[in-house]
Parts: sequence; C-alpha cells; structure tokens
Amino acid sequence: MRRLISACLLSLSLLAASTVAFAQVGSEQQLKAAFIVNFLKYVEWPEANRGASICLFGRDTLGANLASFEGRTVGGYELVVRRVLSPDQMAGCQIVFVPEVEDARYGAVLRWLDGQPVLTVSDGENFARLGGGISLVRGESRLQFDVNLINTARAGLRPSSAMLRLARQVFGNPK
Repeated sequence: MRRLISACLLSLSLLAASTVAFAQVGSEQQLKAAFIVNFLKYVEWPEANRGASICLFGRDTLGANLASFEGRTVGGYELVVRRVLSPDQMAGCQIVFVPEVEDARYGAVLRWLDGQPVLTVSDGENFARLGGGISLVRGESRLQFDVNLINTARAGLRPSSAMLRLARQVFGNPK
C-alpha cells in the first residue's frame, strides 16, 4: 500500500510540475529542476552517500531554477545545490547534473564517478545510453526521462519501481 501511495505521489508531483512549468517563461528548465529534485526522493541510496546534495557540473544551465528548492527538506535532509568542476569537488554529491552543453565531457565525468554512489543526470538525449544514470528527454510534447539500470546499479543505486514505471524507457538489467 505504501508503494502505491508513493507511486501516486510521484506521478502527481511530476504531472503538477509539468503542468505548472510549461505555463511559465523558462518553464522547461524549471521542470528539469523539479524532476531532478524528485529523483532524490525515488532512488534508494547506500548508507555511505545519503543526503540531498545536487551538484551542477560545468556550465550552469539549471542553477537559478534549482535555487528555489535549496534549503528544503528532501528525504529528511536539507537540499544543497552547488557547482563542481573537478572530481575532488564531487565528494558528498548524491546527484551530479551534466548539462547537454557539456556533452564533450560526459566521458570524463562518468570515469571520475565510476563505481561511486552518485546518480548522474543530463538533459542530453543519449546520456543514459552513453553510461549515465538518467537522461531528461523531450518526447510527446513533454519532458520525460530514461533510466539505465546497469549504470545505476554499478553506482549502488536503486530507482524505485514507481519511478521506473514513469520512465519513458528503462535500459539494461542489473543482474
């Protein structure tokens, strides 16, 4: 029953975010920020990396939109948003967002974080196929997301079944 309620809440929060966000200027960026914050709630994190820290790699495309969420409590932790440019700055990140404009550096970031309990997210269409955890993608006139289970499992992360049901595509089998 608790999972059903969680699935309904996730669905409603993502639907509400998409409805509100598309009605406003700059709304796609606001919606991306809302999705990323919600990912914190629907991924099971290993004990070694629990928290609510979203790190923005490279050129900042979402910082202004994520700022409105900063300081809120997510999963019992205060949400922190920070910019990172190198591997040593990524300690303590639960999510590292790599914008599509940094696509030439996907490989480097993914190597730096390989095996670390960090969810990698990008708005690049093929990011999940290229080794990332989640790609935010535009499809059917709305923002959706793809999940790569092999990559999330390698990081020691488990997306909830509710989250996977809402994904546009789920790649891989972590067995």
